[in-house]
Amino acid sequence: MAYVIGVDVGGTFTDAVLDDGDGLLIGGKSPSTPPDYSQGVMDVLQVLADQLGQPLDEMLANTHHIAHGTTSSLNALVMGNVPDVGFLTTKGHRDSIYIMNVEGRYLGRSPEQLQNVMAQSKSHGLVHKRHALEVTERVDRDGRVVVALDEDEVRATVKTLLADGITAIAVSLLWSFRNPAHEQRIRDLVHEIDPTVFVALSSEVSPRIREFARNATTIMSTQIGPGLRDYLGQLEGTLREHKLAGPLLVMQSNGGAVAASEAPGNAISTVGSVLTGGVVGSVSLGRQLGHSNIIATDAGGTTFLVGMIVDGEPVRSSSTVINHHPINVPTLEVHAIGAGGGAIAWIDAGGNLQIGPHSAQAVPGPACYGQGGTEPTNTDANLVLGILPERGLLGGRKALDLQLAREAIRTKIAEPLGLSIEDAAAAIYAVQNAQTGDLLRKTVVEAGHDPRNFIVYAFGGSGPAHCGAYAQEIGVSQVVVPLGQVASAFSAYGLASSDIVLAKELSDPAALPLDPARVEQNFKVLEEQVREQLDRQGLTFSSVVLEREIDMRYAMQLAEVATPFPSGSLTSTEVAAAAETFENRYAELYGQGSGFREAGIQAITYRVRGTGVLPFTPELPELEVAASKDASAAHVGVRKVCLDGRQGYVDTDIYDYSGLRAGHMLKGPAIIEVPTTTVVVPHGTTGEIDRLGNLTITVDPT
Repeated sequence: MAYVIGVDVGGTFTDAVLDDGDGLLIGGKSPSTPPDYSQGVMDVLQVLADQLGQPLDEMLANTHHIAHGTTSSLNALVMGNVPDVGFLTTKGHRDSIYIMNVEGRYLGRSPEQLQNVMAQSKSHGLVHKRHALEVTERVDRDGRVVVALDEDEVRATVKTLLADGITAIAVSLLWSFRNPAHEQRIRDLVHEIDPTVFVALSSEVSPRIREFARNATTIMSTQIGPGLRDYLGQLEGTLREHKLAGPLLVMQSNGGAVAASEAPGNAISTVGSVLTGGVVGSVSLGRQLGHSNIIATDAGGTTFLVGMIVDGEPVRSSSTVINHHPINVPTLEVHAIGAGGGAIAWIDAGGNLQIGPHSAQAVPGPACYGQGGTEPTNTDANLVLGILPERGLLGGRKALDLQLAREAIRTKIAEPLGLSIEDAAAAIYAVQNAQTGDLLRKTVVEAGHDPRNFIVYAFGGSGPAHCGAYAQEIGVSQVVVPLGQVASAFSAYGLASSDIVLAKELSDPAALPLDPARVEQNFKVLEEQVREQLDRQGLTFSSVVLEREIDMRYAMQLAEVATPFPSGSLTSTEVAAAAETFENRYAELYGQGSGFREAGIQAITYRVRGTGVLPFTPELPELEVAASKDASAAHVGVRKVCLDGRQGYVDTDIYDYSGLRAGHMLKGPAIIEVPTTTVVVPHGTTGEIDRLGNLTITVDPT
């Protein structure tokens, strides 16, 4: 018997799911342990081992692999908690990272922030100017060496950086994606001086055209690479001490995993790792339930995340934005706001109630945790409203203090707004539902879709308490809450469900019509790179799937659209068909008639995505079928709960999930208590347990 384990390290809790490939699926949750998150990983693995009734070492000895996702890299970049690094670039081009292509004032900003011109700033530089240095060399756009690399100058420059305490260096030279020889030679020279220095090359991290984004991506990867290397090395060492047999894998932003030993070399690819786990899990569950259009929502302790699945495939993007810098990372498109269970409620200067983005996180946690926190959070409000049981979370293992929650809300929200504690808690609940609904609307509508054609999947520790309300905010009438052992550990289930996914890119700009031989040669080079990297993962795949695409655009425009290409030999017919596909996709994104074929079409960046399919696909086990729809056997009592400030506290039926069976139905308002989460079935809706133990909440017909 071999286990597959997914571990999701969040800012507040660390979740894990174990699958044995033979119908056994268990989940666990444990508080995260900053700054040493590896301890939280070992804690949650012990929770799994206890459920199996095995020693931890025995469980790990029987584990095929562990898929690990973490927000630590992303959090470090967002908060600027990264070490100083060096940056080497072609002479005359250092200031590109400070000029920021004029994008630094607006990338990643909301419309409200863009309108406030006086508050805009480009002070968020990536590298101190004394650590951004230039070297003499020049390669032209065709990859020809115009000026040879001055190696003596490189040696002197590197020694200057090392003398100033720099231990990691990013190298990004002009047109290096066409000819990486100078970058590779610089790495050799650095390691001749000091083999311990961490070096990242843009030709390996981000071989794409456009200097600023390539520089920023390489620098950020260098900032987090050494920390990721040290963390994963320590964690893998501890796991080996406890007899882990299989490899430790790390989730990437593209929805697939990579071996831990490979991750630090392209550390930037892991920044969205934990964000994509829930989307991957939703794809897997959607196939089991027959759902192809899904809005995946994950509300944990710190963040609220939204991703989309359209026609059975997750929506992807070729780039993202971090701290106003464009980052070249193929990723599943996931939108996030700071609105998890630990999001802090506060009053702004205008006297308006705000929720998040700051979070109480695991330490000190919400006020009701009794760990020293004094700020009111969503969790505190839910406790005051009766949504959460006073006996606590995690089946009572995490105690909650109602009086501390009430005091935090009274002093910080109720009295400043002239409200009762109960009304203030109801306001927090309403604002939380409204702002999460806004994010759903932005994600779906701005992508050109009608939310009414989708079903919402809701998971995470706090998501099920709000999903029935935020889904109705955008007109979705049906919500699926994955329950059972993976209730709030669904992102970890997604990690356990993930395959190995690797992507390689190469920019080779050219106007259509393209030479089919040139196109095929570019894809062949990338496919060889992907296959070689798959071979280094230390795993046996049941199959390998390669997908080709080219980012294409209309000439003189910046908007690029990823366009699929067929495998195998290419002729002018396939190239022409791809151009047609590009125009159709462009029209879907930007509106019919928005394209301009007369300007010409350009192919910019080639990409190959390789999926090593693992011989494990965790599936939720079938649940025993109920004799009737009557769920009274699972009914454990009634308590006063406020789900709507206009209706106040009403008697609400409470159900124990362990007593529910497939086919059971219950009318809202109702609360379902699961060891790792709490589900709200709102007024005017009906909940039904499906064959896999999930709860489907449907708005009652009017």
